[in-house]
Amino acid sequence: MTAQTAIGIDIGGTGIKGAVVDLATGALLSDRVKLPTPKGGRPQDIVETTRTLLATVSKDVGDLPVGVCFPAVVKNGHTMSAANVSPKWIGLAAEALFEKALGLPIHFVNDADAAGYAESQFGAAIDVAGVVLLTTLGTGIGSALLNDGVLVPNTELGHLQIDGYDYETRAAYSAKERDDLSWDKWAARLQKYYSTLELLFSPDLFIVGGGVSKHHENFLPLLNLKTRIIPAVHRNNAGILGAAALAARFPDA
Repeated sequence: MTAQTAIGIDIGGTGIKGAVVDLATGALLSDRVKLPTPKGGRPQDIVETTRTLLATVSKDVGDLPVGVCFPAVVKNGHTMSAANVSPKWIGLAAEALFEKALGLPIHFVNDADAAGYAESQFGAAIDVAGVVLLTTLGTGIGSALLNDGVLVPNTELGHLQIDGYDYETRAAYSAKERDDLSWDKWAARLQKYYSTLELLFSPDLFIVGGGVSKHHENFLPLLNLKTRIIPAVHRNNAGILGAAALAARFPDA
């Protein structure tokens, strides 16, 4: 039987967050604990910080499934890339490293995939048929691809080559800040990005996440697309929710 509660931990380039999640509603059943990501983002340092966070989050709740999401391609428990963390993660048996340090089984997943799964279970993609593409606009562009609610992992669509650029370097929210772009000028770059996704995937729905999605009224109405595009429901909590839900779904992973 799927557990009704689980712990989700979201490891990012600047912060590590975690909480106990009600898997029926997506509500947090504990305070969200956040600790700074150790400078340099080295594996052992991040594992130690995660262990400290988990000790706080899991206090007085008993044994629960634990899911961890991370900014990397994750295949068979190995991190095959590294975004805003140390390159020492590349090729690392990360799931096994965390399991040994934490002393329990975990489910390890890409952070954008966790966010996409959270939206399919608790947010904007509930019961949406067909192809849903979630993108997170932040330091880079993360992506999650869902087909009839089934997650296709590790799509990494922020790295599409458009006009000779790895396009997250042009269209991520960090590019707006770096180049001091107005909402209109940034939207022009987003238009090119989402039009390309539309051409390649013919999606039924776009969902836009990341912190900037709370300002969605400043840029989403500027886009001219055939596909409906809406903000994500869960922003800062999406990784936590998705990691927890996937851990409960795959308890022996």
